[in-house]
Amino acid sequence: MSDIKKIKEEFLNKLSDKLDLSEINEIKSNLFGKNGLISSQFKMIGSVPDNEKKKFASDLNNVKDELQDLINSKIDELQNIEINKKLEKEKIDVTLPERNFIRGKIHPVSQTIDEISSIFSEIGFSVEEGPDVENEYNNFTALNTPDNHPARDMHDTFYLDEKKETLLRTHTSPVQIRTMMKDKPPFKIIAPGRTYRSDSDQTHSPMFHQVEGLHIDKDINMGHLKGCLNYFIKEFFEVEKIKMRFRPSHFPFTEPSAEVDIGYEIKDGKIKIGEGDQWLEILGCGMVHPNVLKNVKVDPTKFQGYAFGIGIDRLAMLKYGINDLRAFFDCDYRWLNHFGFDPLDVPTNYRGLSR
Repeated sequence: MSDIKKIKEEFLNKLSDKLDLSEINEIKSNLFGKNGLISSQFKMIGSVPDNEKKKFASDLNNVKDELQDLINSKIDELQNIEINKKLEKEKIDVTLPERNFIRGKIHPVSQTIDEISSIFSEIGFSVEEGPDVENEYNNFTALNTPDNHPARDMHDTFYLDEKKETLLRTHTSPVQIRTMMKDKPPFKIIAPGRTYRSDSDQTHSPMFHQVEGLHIDKDINMGHLKGCLNYFIKEFFEVEKIKMRFRPSHFPFTEPSAEVDIGYEIKDGKIKIGEGDQWLEILGCGMVHPNVLKNVKVDPTKFQGYAFGIGIDRLAMLKYGINDLRAFFDCDYRWLNHFGFDPLDVPTNYRGLSR
């Protein structure tokens, strides 16, 4: 009798006995494990004479299939017996009340960031990110902020070392610096993210969110900046027209610089953006200062562009009627349940989610 037939007869006899699951698994390992009897036979095929190789392989496969099928059926049978025993012992009390189910909601800040990113992506802006912990050069020096500028003072900035070389970024403008230092113009990016300043009241928080925008290319001017912001404001507040004005201002990293105001009115106790004769400041902007371009090795005689910075939390407050910035960070589920957005709702448009 050949070795294959001997193996078959031996293990058919073993499997005919009453075995438990561990004993069957041990037989399976003895046959089909790395050094199992069947596995070893397959390794011998190469040494079998050519005229016998086909029959040897065929017989071996038949034995393998027969033993595998028998082992699997034995395992299934034992597992079914075990399940039936558990079903007889375990009972489900269908009279118990159902468990409470609380579905999370998207935070208004997260929703606003998604909306802003979507709007700017439609006009060719890509999204860039950077670290919350920055070095002094990227946060101040590269952005043409002099040593005596008030923003560097400890009252505004969270420094992380005595030498004031490492800090929590005070704006997301360092992302612009990092982007321009690693790539070559043109640049067209936005940089949303967390920022930190030592300030706290109804409209200020030590941690808040900003989005910075940057567009550097040849022949970019203030007209492009105005058109970009006009488009964004109308799309974000979902109005057809917007009253907008630029007021001269000063920022170290832009020249000329401007604050942007939009028209609004109070109607039925709510702010109506785009209507009325009252003005609301919403962002700062300007043409990128030539010194900033020089600091990132971009030739200001060939390239120029604009930059802007917008407070994400304040935009969310305006659009969704939230009157206290501190509530964003209170972790109050009741507040989030009211102002949050349901991720499972069908979108009301291509951009926002219904509440």
